[in-house]
Amino acid sequence: MNKMPIPDYCNYFCDMQTFKIKGDHIQLNQLIKAMGWCENGGDANALIDAGLIRVNGQTELRRRNKLTSGSKIEFNDQSVIIE
Repeated sequence: MNKMPIPDYCNYFCDMQTFKIKGDHIQLNQLIKAMGWCENGGDANALIDAGLIRVNGQTELRRRNKLTSGSKIEFNDQSVIIE
């Protein structure tokens, strides 16, 4: 059976990762650092303050928002689902 090639643009739209948490939640600014989307906590807070982070489709301004399983976080063309 021949498989259809995956178009190059699919990587842009399909670039979703998962992040498994050990407890029942992780704070938004901690997740941003853990994902490597910034270098330190100050930068993570600045991204949040600037309104560049979306949680479940909504702009999130709470730095310590508690993210639980099933939450979807987006920044630029990157996204992650909490497991």
